[in-house]
Amino acid sequence: MAYIVSFFALITLFYVMHYFTELTRTHKISITAVLFFLIYSAIAYNTYQNERSQKLLNIVTRYNQGKTLHCAERNITNSTYSLSVGTYTFIGKKETPNYGEMINAASCE
Repeated sequence: MAYIVSFFALITLFYVMHYFTELTRTHKISITAVLFFLIYSAIAYNTYQNERSQKLLNIVTRYNQGKTLHCAERNITNSTYSLSVGTYTFIGKKETPNYGEMINAASCE
């Protein structure tokens, strides 16, 4: 939806720039191209961040369900690691062989 709205916004901008007679056609196309690049770069970045957030949410959900996660060549379970929600890091629990070990949740599959 954002692609469609931004496309129409750029078309409208190009149409409005038609009334600025001091700008040449090349300037108008350049301005439109730069704005096009900026808008679509922002949309691409936002899409990437949403996918990354969804991946972390799925990892945390599987961890909370008691499933085994494979992270950084380790098997993570909620009985051997605790989750630091603020940093999305798994920390080895006391009295386990993994005590004090920290693994970033983004490294999980």
